[in-house]
Amino acid sequence: MRDVGSDKDEDEMTDKHMTTVSQHYFVDESDKPSFSIAIIENMKEEYGLFVWPCSVILAEYVWQQRYRFSGANVVELGAGTSLPGLVAAKVGSNVTLTDDSNRIEVLKNMRRVCEMNKLNCRVMGLTWGFWDASIFDLNPNIILGADVFYDASAFDDLFATITYLLQSSPGSVFITTYHNRSGHHLIEFLMVKWGLKCVKLVDGFSFLPHYKARELNGNIQLAEIVLNHESPEETSTSTVR
Repeated sequence: MRDVGSDKDEDEMTDKHMTTVSQHYFVDESDKPSFSIAIIENMKEEYGLFVWPCSVILAEYVWQQRYRFSGANVVELGAGTSLPGLVAAKVGSNVTLTDDSNRIEVLKNMRRVCEMNKLNCRVMGLTWGFWDASIFDLNPNIILGADVFYDASAFDDLFATITYLLQSSPGSVFITTYHNRSGHHLIEFLMVKWGLKCVKLVDGFSFLPHYKARELNGNIQLAEIVLNHESPEETSTSTVR
C-alpha cells in the first residue's frame, strides 16, 4: 500500500523541479537596461504561476509611464506572478498585490517574488465580489489588471470590485491588458452596467520594444477605464474592441 505522505512529498518535489526563474529587463531611452525583475514561474503554465503576454505588456506600459506611477497607490488585481505590480513598486509606487484568497500557493509565490526582488509590497487575498475588511483599506490611485478578463463567469464580480475601488478613490483609473476574445461584447455591456467608460484603448504591441514583441503573440489591447460621471444621453460611445 502506497504511503499518502510519500505521495505528497513526491508531488512537492515535482512542483519544485517544475519551477524556473525568469528575468524581465526594462531599458531606458538609450536602450541601456535600468533594472530587471526576477519571477518564479511554474513551467506547467498554471494560471497565476506563469508570466503571460498580457502581464509583460502591462509591465512595459507601467515602465514607460513611470513618472505617472511614482508615489501612486497601486493595487494589482489577479496579480499572479505580479510583474506589472513589481515594476510599479520599482519605480516608486506604494503597491498592494492581490489574488484570490483561496489560492494559497499563488499568494505564497507572490511573497517569495517580492523578497527575491527586495521590494516591499503588501500581499493580500482578495476574491472578486466578496466584501471583507481588507478591501475597505484600499484607496488606490491606479488599479492594474493583466489578463483578468479570461473567465466570463467572473466578469460581473470583477467589475463590482473594480467599481468599488474606483469609487473609493475619486480620480482613480483601472488599467488593463486583455486578449481580444469573443467576450468583449460582454465587457462593453458590463462597463455600461457598472457606470464605467473607456478613456484610452491602444494595441498592446504598439508601444512594446521589438525585442519583447517578437517573443509574444495574440491580439492584445490595453485599456484605461474610469467612472462615467456623465448621463447616458451625454455619453459618447466608448467601446472595447
